[in-house]
Amino acid sequence: MLYFGNFLYIGVLLINAVAILSEDRFLARINLSPASYDPAFGSGADASVKARIINLIASTRTIMRMPLIFVNSAIILYELVFG
Repeated sequence: MLYFGNFLYIGVLLINAVAILSEDRFLARINLSPASYDPAFGSGADASVKARIINLIASTRTIMRMPLIFVNSAIILYELVFG
């Protein structure tokens, strides 16, 4: 059970790292901005690795915004109470 908590912390920290990437400062500088890539509807498995990374970052930033607020709050409260 001890290792599960560590993996949970690592996962939340990695998702936080992806969620806070700035399109203006970081993503546009390395040409990974979702605005610079407009995939065709129904693009299949032949999509490039760059396109998949763009979609993963955009999806993580969109879908995980609200759950991350609650998960981060729960982890902070847990750490405050149980140290």
